[in-house]
Amino acid sequence: MSTASQLAKRFREVMLDGVWIANTNFKNQFSDVTWEQATTKIADVNTIAMLTFHIDYYIAGILNVFEGGDLEIKDQFSFDLPPIESQEQWESLLNKLWSDSEKFATFLEQIPDSQLNEVFVDEKYGTYLRNIDGMIEHAYYHLGQITLIKKMILFKHK
Repeated sequence: MSTASQLAKRFREVMLDGVWIANTNFKNQFSDVTWEQATTKIADVNTIAMLTFHIDYYIAGILNVFEGGDLEIKDQFSFDLPPIESQEQWESLLNKLWSDSEKFATFLEQIPDSQLNEVFVDEKYGTYLRNIDGMIEHAYYHLGQITLIKKMILFKHK
């Protein structure tokens, strides 16, 4: 199995269907989250909806580069979530995350391994491999946060 295929598998594991590392994934964690739960604020912690937007912001931004576009994302905008005021809006955000995640993984499967060590956009961003690994690590980081926030919300409403 190529390195790129292994990266795609790891990315799908955290986002869509895996249980090997964290015994869960984003799709599993969100399967029973309502829009009210997703937007529930606990202390000064980001909401589940905010973290969902944040992770998709980076997936979509890097995917844009993979598809031949520019790197247009900026950290300062990565939490600019429009208000979520209905289940439909929450599900729309989730569907975008699932679609972007699958496109991201599919692109990874098609990258030649030789491209992984090439510069990603600009030398200051490192290589494709560094950015892909970073995306996977970033996803696991926020998956852990989301799992804990979800538990706090469920405990609060017992």
